[in-house]
Amino acid sequence: MTDNTITIPLQGRISSDNAASVEQELTDRLAENEGAGIIFDASSLEYISSAGLRIILRLKKNHPDLKIINASPEIYDIFEMTGFTEMMTVERAYREVSIEGCEEIGRGANGTIYRIDKDNVVKVFNNPDALEDIKHEREVAKLALILGIPTAISYDVVKVGNSYGSVYELLNARSFSKILAGDPDKLDWCVKEFVDMLRKIHSTVVPEGKLPDMKETAIKWAGFTKDYLPDAAGTKLLDLINAVPHDDHMIHGDYHTKNLELQNDEVLLIDMDTLAVGHPIFELGSIYNAFIGFSEYDEEHILKFQGFDQQTANTFWKKTLAMYLEDGSEERIREVEDKARIIGYTRLIRRSVRRGGLESEAGRAEIDLWKGELNELLASYDTLLF
Repeated sequence: MTDNTITIPLQGRISSDNAASVEQELTDRLAENEGAGIIFDASSLEYISSAGLRIILRLKKNHPDLKIINASPEIYDIFEMTGFTEMMTVERAYREVSIEGCEEIGRGANGTIYRIDKDNVVKVFNNPDALEDIKHEREVAKLALILGIPTAISYDVVKVGNSYGSVYELLNARSFSKILAGDPDKLDWCVKEFVDMLRKIHSTVVPEGKLPDMKETAIKWAGFTKDYLPDAAGTKLLDLINAVPHDDHMIHGDYHTKNLELQNDEVLLIDMDTLAVGHPIFELGSIYNAFIGFSEYDEEHILKFQGFDQQTANTFWKKTLAMYLEDGSEERIREVEDKARIIGYTRLIRRSVRRGGLESEAGRAEIDLWKGELNELLASYDTLLF
């Protein structure tokens, strides 16, 4: 018993043959711990009949917060088919996976992706209570697949250390970052495939209410960052983002070359938990950060994050933007890049401050660089649209 919660094991088979004795035993245990939260550990439960389910229903009346943990797939299916998963918390038993010595192939805002064998990868979530995050990502990935976006399919949820992960089948797949790092001659091919996928994402209309609105998230970024800018600049930043119209087209939210995988000549999009709807400027701001913004102060960052050097990153970004815009004029490319930088710097300043950037000399220098750039850009533009 911990934190006024008692965990009681459910064992063997519970059927009409032993239901009465099991109910009496459980009732006695609960009476000894009156007022405690109740958890039934089903890790050793082999079978439960309708008689056993009725026991749990009766006990739940007096203990509304009762929950069941470590249910095997077979036992969980029984609870799910009979509606118990909608009436109470029922948690599956998850197989455990070790990532010790595994290659890191991707890293995003909410988790890190590792290759656990030649056929499979696992995304390990930063949040140790990640089951809701995993559920969200599986739902939005399913939505993207239905809407025609080629993505890896998660087929298992596992325990990884103190957190959870989603397992995906990626047979001998290589990320675009790996391709660029190992074969620089493939840069133009990678740019084309990268832009083709980006256009496919941005041309996809999402049914209302299915994904969060990135504009609302960006407003929160700006609301935080404005306190670190001159008053007029902070106000203008918020006004510019508020003026961006609602857009029901999909954006990925963390689109970069580690999140595109080439598998058997098919390009797949991964790391789907940041899917949203919104104007493309929010996406371009994120892409700018991935290739330039994060490493603008320290160019070693791009090598650590993507596996290729800053020159490759700069070239990739410029070619991507030119191809995406279908307009080779330097003036047009510079304008859209500047507007992407406004979004990018807004996010970078917030991120660094929240992670203690003001507490170190290097962090302060980095933030000052971004603030200076952002102030100049805000003085030059009156809209983020393009």
